[in-house]
Amino acid sequence: MDERKRSSNETPLKELIDKLMKAYQLDGKLNEMSVLEAWPEMMGIAVANRTVDLKIRNKTLYITMDSSVMRDELAHGKTIILHRVNEKAGYEMITDVWFG
Repeated sequence: MDERKRSSNETPLKELIDKLMKAYQLDGKLNEMSVLEAWPEMMGIAVANRTVDLKIRNKTLYITMDSSVMRDELAHGKTIILHRVNEKAGYEMITDVWFG
C-alpha cells in the first residue's frame, strides 16, 4: 500500500485552519485586519495619508486623523464610510464611526 495516499479520515489543511480560526474566534479579527489594510483603496490616498490610527472595536470604526479639516469632511460622510467598509467585508462589520 502506498503511504502517500490519503486515507478517508484525513481533513484538508484549509478546513482545519478554518475550524481553528472559528474555535479561537480569530476569523473576525482576520477580516478586520484585511479591511483596515484596504483603507487606502476604499477611501483614497489623500485620506489614507492623513489617517494616524484606525481600529475596530465592538462594531465601531475609530479613525484618528492629523487634519481637522479632513476629519470634519469625513464626519459628514459617515454613511459612505459605513457602506464602503461593510461592502469590503462582505457583511455588517461596523455599525458606527468615531473620529479622534
